[in-house]
Amino acid sequence: MNVDIHKSWKNHLNNEFDEPYFENLVHFLKNEYKTFDCYPPGKQIFSAFDYCHFDDVKVVIIGQDPYHGFRQANGLCFSVNDGIPHPPSLINIFKEIESDIGKPYPKSGNLERWAQQGVLLLNATLTVRANQAGSHQNKGWEQFTNAVIKLISENREGVVFLLWGGFAKQKAKLIASEKHHILTSGHPSPLSANRGYWFGNKHFSKTNTYLIEKGLEPIEW
Repeated sequence: MNVDIHKSWKNHLNNEFDEPYFENLVHFLKNEYKTFDCYPPGKQIFSAFDYCHFDDVKVVIIGQDPYHGFRQANGLCFSVNDGIPHPPSLINIFKEIESDIGKPYPKSGNLERWAQQGVLLLNATLTVRANQAGSHQNKGWEQFTNAVIKLISENREGVVFLLWGGFAKQKAKLIASEKHHILTSGHPSPLSANRGYWFGNKHFSKTNTYLIEKGLEPIEW
């Protein structure tokens, strides 16, 4: 099956695209996008892979679902389009960056700037129906994105995986911890952050310290 994803990933994932589950997923998505408003726009479904190429991956952040509000989702987890108010989780991410490394709170919530530096912003489910959180879960996306995580784990070394919240932490079993660096904390959502499970995790400075130790450029968060 011909899928519009960057060639650096396509070469590694062709087998997934030919699996029956993926063909079923594509059939489901064509019907969903034709019948309902869905996010992100079709051309942005694989944006995480378009902005961050396979050989450039230094950091992986795992989200669960795209934002389901109008014009929010742009194919990168936790990211919103320019000019869109920042959702609560993104606000808390930026607050932690501010306290961790002293970087001022940014105007734009568009995280393309991270992706272009080697941060794969991967939602476990890459699409959603408008205003219905979780509506495209258990349709095949999770099998695909688990394959992506395994691919990185098996074929790369020294990647930092940031696992925020219970859902993301479950992905640790897919990652070879002996050759990658896994950092875990609570989720940046207000529910978790306000209970003390997010703020102070210093994941952004810890990530850069590790990258520098590996002789890599740190991320400009």
